Amino acid sequence: MADDANDPKRTLKRYLQRQRDALVWKVEGLSEREVRRPMTPTGTNLLGLVKHVAHMEYGYLGEVFGRPADDPILLDFETAADNDDMWARSDESAADIVAFYRRAWAHGDATIDALSLDDLGFVPWWPPERQHPTLHLVLVHHIQELARHAGQADIVRELTDRRVGLSSETSNLPDRDEAWWAAYTAKLRGIAESFPE
Repeated sequence: MADDANDPKRTLKRYLQRQRDALVWKVEGLSEREVRRPMTPTGTNLLGLVKHVAHMEYGYLGEVFGRPADDPILLDFETAADNDDMWARSDESAADIVAFYRRAWAHGDATIDALSLDDLGFVPWWPPERQHPTLHLVLVHHIQELARHAGQADIVRELTDRRVGLSSETSNLPDRDEAWWAAYTAKLRGIAESFPE
């Protein structure tokens, strides 16, 4: 990390890659059914989050800087239905969607490497006064959006099979057994239920 101090682009790429890796880890080791299962009233599912973020990356780190991609899974948003990027079709496997995301991030990395942080892009879906951001601003925005979706995936994965954390090696939680977690959750539930609805 010390050698990143004088290289903001390298720092941004490192944080971007950490979030990419965290999101991909959330679908590893699960069945096709488990990665597709909607876990919220709005249909949030693990594979849909990966597909959505791949589209975001092709948009922000491709199209916005005049570097469009031609990927077989990339949707035409002019004709796509609402939320088409938030779920995988039955003919798109988890491996297909993860590979799609890896192609998107390779495309994004090529854009980052080719441009200066001060280079301007054009974001047609942003308000007119903000449509010409620098690569630096787009990277910060994209990392923030990716971190949000990785957090959603963390919760969905916990609801699926109780696996949590940043990676398979790092849970970021106290190392406690199921009895401790059950007692902890019961304590929190008790506090919540002591308040009126």
